[in-house]
Amino acid sequence: MDLSCFKAYDIRGQVPEQLNPELAEKIGRAYVAVTGARKVVIGYDIRLSSPDITKALASGLMAAGADVFDIGLCGTEQVYFATSHFKMDGGIMVTASHNPKNHNGMKMVGPESRPISSDNGLNAIRDRVLEPFSDAPEQGHYEPLSTMAAYIDHLLGYVDAASLKPLKLVVNAGNGGAGLVIDELQQHLPFEFIKVHHEPDGNFPNGVPNPILEENRAVTAEMVKAKGAAMGIAWDGDYDRCFFFDENGRFIEGYYIVGLLADQFLRKTGGGRVIHDPRLTWNTLDLVANAGGEAVESKTGHAFIKQRMRDEDAVYGGEMSAHHYFRDFAYCDSGMIPWLLVAERLCQSGQTLSSLIDDRIQAYPASGEINRTIANPPAVIKAIEARYAPDAKAVSFVDGLSVEFDDWRFNLRMSNTEPVVRLNVESRADIPLMEAKTAELLALMEALNQ
Repeated sequence: MDLSCFKAYDIRGQVPEQLNPELAEKIGRAYVAVTGARKVVIGYDIRLSSPDITKALASGLMAAGADVFDIGLCGTEQVYFATSHFKMDGGIMVTASHNPKNHNGMKMVGPESRPISSDNGLNAIRDRVLEPFSDAPEQGHYEPLSTMAAYIDHLLGYVDAASLKPLKLVVNAGNGGAGLVIDELQQHLPFEFIKVHHEPDGNFPNGVPNPILEENRAVTAEMVKAKGAAMGIAWDGDYDRCFFFDENGRFIEGYYIVGLLADQFLRKTGGGRVIHDPRLTWNTLDLVANAGGEAVESKTGHAFIKQRMRDEDAVYGGEMSAHHYFRDFAYCDSGMIPWLLVAERLCQSGQTLSSLIDDRIQAYPASGEINRTIANPPAVIKAIEARYAPDAKAVSFVDGLSVEFDDWRFNLRMSNTEPVVRLNVESRADIPLMEAKTAELLALMEALNQ
């Protein structure tokens, strides 16, 4: 049996070659065998293959003795929410996020929505799939579970409703599932929503919902400008990530959103710890310190961030890749809470999004993440360390290589899945220096790759 769909953090593969109802049924059985779960939430995204795969998954779970609580068409964060809120033993979301439309997959959690990845159960589930199964003496039962009302109430709890004012917002669901939540929230908010690619459609008539791709950003940016909106928001297919455009249609790098959300959240909590990744840090460190918080660095990746969030009891965590985590959301990531907080900030401050962001870009200009295919990434990173580390103010290996000088710093790390290195460079209020050092590092990487 082809089990190549099992990845480091989740399950993803082509349908039906790598993932199909037959395998999904076995995964359900293996999930119960490995975790011992007796009450499991399931949900699925808008992909055309999702209903059949979810039905088979439910059959496997029940055959192994688990009760299945089906929350239906939803986003990944709603499975996180339901698992935690209703105190279930685990949850499984059928989704392939922003992968091509002929793909599907699963994201799994245990009690309290703790992530299940390769180092704490996912590999065991993969291995168990290959073993023979017998039905449990007592089959589990199936029950539809309505979660939308409780989920919407929870989302609205993050903002001060009295401070909200009419705003015009462009929202682009990318024909994923986010539009269903916007329609529910709309009844409770004073905002005018201009809806783009709003209807859920697993055919992805306007392309795969992945706003990280530049070619997918233009429609949101143009609509913001055409309608005079306060900002634009776009999501991936299962809406666990959200992306922002200012009132001029400019795409905002996720790094600056992390700082903005950390500041906004710490204002509410009066302090606390904030988790961030090591790729770009200075803007976040500055804003967290000024808001009376404590910044804590974590290795990149949702499993690492979520665990560090729990270890530190952090109020908020953010990655520049547009994943944002919240203590009161079971330490999980949400693509809905961030835009609500940013909209609240616009209402409370009377400022535009560009004015909130421009000062931060000026203070800490950054290259954004630059990917390069390299024949031997470890050797190249080692050579760059040898070149820069001797004169550095600080060197760190929390995630790849981070090297810091007085007025600029960089992080260079390998991809987990491909021969690619990812470079991020930032400076202190010196755009020419940031650009020069970026070019210098890229030239050195190219020379070392010969």
